[in-house]
Amino acid sequence: MGTKKIVVVGGGAAGFFCAIQIAELHPNWDISLLEKSNKLLSKVKVSGGGRCNVTHACPDVEMLLKKYPRGEKFLKKAFYQFATKQTIQWFANNGVQLHTEKDGRMFPTTNNSATIIDCFLQKVHQHQIKVLTDHEVVHVEKLNQGNEDNFLITLSNKKTLQANAICLATGGMLKSDKLSWLTLLGHSIVEPVPSLFTFNVVEKNITSLMGVALDSAIIQWKGNKTTEKGPLLITHWGISGPAAIKLSAWCARELANDNYEGAIIINWTPEYNEATLKMEWINLRMDFGKREMGSKNPFSLPQRLWQFLLQEAGILLTTKWADLKSAQQQILIQLLTRMQLNVKGKTTFKEEFVTCGGVALSEIDASTMESKLVPGLHFAGEMMDVDGITGGFNFQHAWTSGWMAAQHMGQLV
Repeated sequence: MGTKKIVVVGGGAAGFFCAIQIAELHPNWDISLLEKSNKLLSKVKVSGGGRCNVTHACPDVEMLLKKYPRGEKFLKKAFYQFATKQTIQWFANNGVQLHTEKDGRMFPTTNNSATIIDCFLQKVHQHQIKVLTDHEVVHVEKLNQGNEDNFLITLSNKKTLQANAICLATGGMLKSDKLSWLTLLGHSIVEPVPSLFTFNVVEKNITSLMGVALDSAIIQWKGNKTTEKGPLLITHWGISGPAAIKLSAWCARELANDNYEGAIIINWTPEYNEATLKMEWINLRMDFGKREMGSKNPFSLPQRLWQFLLQEAGILLTTKWADLKSAQQQILIQLLTRMQLNVKGKTTFKEEFVTCGGVALSEIDASTMESKLVPGLHFAGEMMDVDGITGGFNFQHAWTSGWMAAQHMGQLV
């Protein structure tokens, strides 16, 4: 088999993993990895607070697929070939052990993203993959040269490269015109909008509780049936925490259409809804009758939040449970189970930043990651219209799609 020239565009997680996988299949091939900036693996470096949330402990593929607001059906074939189990094994084979935290997120045992970066750089060096920084691709042209796929790649400095196959792994797009040359090849881009962000709340009185955290609450975007249950955090700008960030992913497109204005509804007591808490209230009045309501709450809520909700309901902290008026009781039950907070704007953490949107999945072969329109052109990672919720799922997609694209490009003869 002769030497083939492969170009991978994008020096992030998906690009590195793809280039390394091709080199493992064909150590003698000429593989180049192009990065437009002078930084490599920048998201890997900052992910998980600098620890790199490599994947999520989710060995069941069907459950794993449910973590992708966009791309669930598309990823099915790929995940049955390469998912969490294979990721853990690949890293172990290359000297990186992972450990699982109680929420399922997996990190290198060193708790340092440099471990992942060093592993990739060592593999690139081992396989003599050319890593070229400050190489921005501005145009890709398909050349017709007999039966063999051939591409001419033009860089911003006017230099050109040729390749038998290409994998585009340039990460999430902030604007759909980022890859205008891709649309010239016939591809359509689903307009990119942010995913994974927190909610800026209009009512500033709740932000006096800044720093209050709950292990479990239910959050919902008003007008959307989707709910997320999990930890919530009250910040100086509004509502954050894993449940809020996950909700933003499920509602990313709708929130962009609403210009990030609307309302969230929070149930601070997820074991109850309004009806069941009303029924339980009879028992609470009997159990706590003579106690002051402000002293301790029966819901394991942070005390600052509980007292805030009492004040919002117009209830004095010294009020006895038995003396609570029915109108105030009804207001408090509503605040506990479906408190509405108006939202205007969002706050995005750079390390969590993910885009919803990208290259239309209908134009990509799910079993090879190859373009259906341009043979020899492949995709990996977030530049496709695939995104996961927070917790290691976006990196898992990067590894999986990079691996799938590499397997197919590795079949060139």
